[in-house]
Amino acid sequence: MELWFSEQHTPNVKFSMKVDKQLYGETSEFQRIDIFDSVEFGRILVLDGRIMLTEKDEFIYHEMITHVPMCVNPEIKKVLLVGGGDGGTARELLKYDTIEKIDLVEIDEKVVAACKKFIPQTAGCLDNPKVKIFIEDGLKFIRHCSDEYDLIIVDSTDPFGPGEGLFTKEFYGNCHNALHADGIMVNQHENPYYAKDAVAMQRAHKRIVTSFPISRVYQVHIPTYPSGHWLFGFASKKFYPTADIDFKRWQNLNLQTKYYNTKVHRGAFYLPTYVEKLLLEVEKN
Repeated sequence: MELWFSEQHTPNVKFSMKVDKQLYGETSEFQRIDIFDSVEFGRILVLDGRIMLTEKDEFIYHEMITHVPMCVNPEIKKVLLVGGGDGGTARELLKYDTIEKIDLVEIDEKVVAACKKFIPQTAGCLDNPKVKIFIEDGLKFIRHCSDEYDLIIVDSTDPFGPGEGLFTKEFYGNCHNALHADGIMVNQHENPYYAKDAVAMQRAHKRIVTSFPISRVYQVHIPTYPSGHWLFGFASKKFYPTADIDFKRWQNLNLQTKYYNTKVHRGAFYLPTYVEKLLLEVEKN
């Protein structure tokens, strides 16, 4: 008998993949957590029926959410990682010797435990002494932070369920307060293609624009995410993401990446016309 996992992208669209077996399944205090093993994509982390990562393409998401801000400001030392309990973003950050500490705030300890056991490809770094894990609500955690971090990465789930509070005006305002004067915030910004997701993306963008003096959006292709077309938000108090950057300095680090490079960095900020229009709609208002 064949076993297939399907994620409902819209009422009329499903994304399906053949899986070998279910390695883990549990309902935590916050969400349903499943880990499957598949033929095409390796191990898959699913939260509340939504694919969070697969071993085959997770590098795309984690490299692009990390190396873009690290290239913009190579002096980043202290990082707040909100979400990211799978460990992939922390793994990419730890490629930089300049990183002194990563405070990882994850609301669901069962996600961290499951990933450590079943997806060491990403979670194998979580025992690194530079990583300090806080099992807390990111919205509540950041309320008590002021002028503390060089970089905040919001590696959250979608704006539904446990991740909903990480898309609010209060949260983005608190991120602004928690950053140093030259601080950067990067967040996963949803997909602009399906109507419901595009509305959520616009809502988040509007709130970020009102919280930060510099706000840009960049794009990436992730095969297992809804529509394959995914956005990230880049917000800063000082730095523009494609201006006055020493790309040669980043290249000289000789870091091993599979997706990110400095040409991709530049190109990712050139958006399709329909996405530009969606962003302008909320920026004008």
